[in-house]
Formats: sequence, C-alpha cells, structure tokens
Amino acid sequence: MEEFTYYLPCIYAFLACIGFSLLFNIHGAAGMLICAGGGALGWLVYLLAAPLVHSDIIQSFFAALAISAWSEIMARLRRCPVTSYLLVALFPLVPGGGIYYTMEHAMSGETSLFLESLLHTLGLAGALAVGVLMVASLARLVTNYQNHRRGLSGGKHP
Repeated sequence: MEEFTYYLPCIYAFLACIGFSLLFNIHGAAGMLICAGGGALGWLVYLLAAPLVHSDIIQSFFAALAISAWSEIMARLRRCPVTSYLLVALFPLVPGGGIYYTMEHAMSGETSLFLESLLHTLGLAGALAVGVLMVASLARLVTNYQNHRRGLSGGKHP
C-alpha cells in the first residue's frame, strides 16, 4: 500500500500536466508526454526528498532543480524553447492552495495567520524560482563555454 504514496501523486501530476499542455497548445503527442513526464518527475523528486529534508520549501527547491534540468535537456534534444516544457511541468508545484489561504486569512482579518501563510507561500514560490534560475544559469554557462571552445562568439564583441 505504501507504493501508492509515490505512484498516485506522480500519475495525478502527469495527467494534470497533459491538461495544461493542451491549454498551452503544446504541439504533438511527444511534446505533451515530455511536459507531463517533467511534472511527474518533479512530484517524484518532491516526494523522495520528504524523508530527507522535512521541509516542503526545500522539497520544492529540489523538485524545481529536477524539472528545470529535464526541461533544459528535452528542449535541446527537441530544439524547442525551454519555457514550453518548464511552465507546464512546474504547474503541479505552484502553491495555489497557499495563495488561496493567504487571501482567505487576509479577508477574514486574521493577521498572524495571514503573515504566516504569506511567508510560507512566498518561500515555496521563491524556492521554485531559485531552482529554475540555478539550472538555467548553469545551462547558459555550459552553452557559452561550448561555443567559446568551438570558436563561436557568444556576444557582440568587435
């Protein structure tokens, strides 16, 4: 029964990403499956990190690293923009419930609960952003290094 703890959320994330890839008009079944695979991979990393770090913010960071690496690799293999894979795959990790409860506490006047949920939601969103930024920066460095080794100019130098 414990294996369902990992399988079912990943399957749900996979199906949700297929729905979002339809919404974002990702072309081709292969592109949709790659986007959905990235979302399932993100949830798997999120769940596997749970016993190790005991913080959903750190779990989200590791999941964002995995999704970003997956998106960078798939974009280069398929010669498509990274964002087409990245945005769809990140959707299952977006803290929508946290945003909802933050606004609910703000509207009901519960200041301490509002601030607590606001900081937590911002932490989750920040972890996703930093994970994406780190992988994108590393990919850019590797690409510039490879272009430099080949003798291609990466910028507009005279």
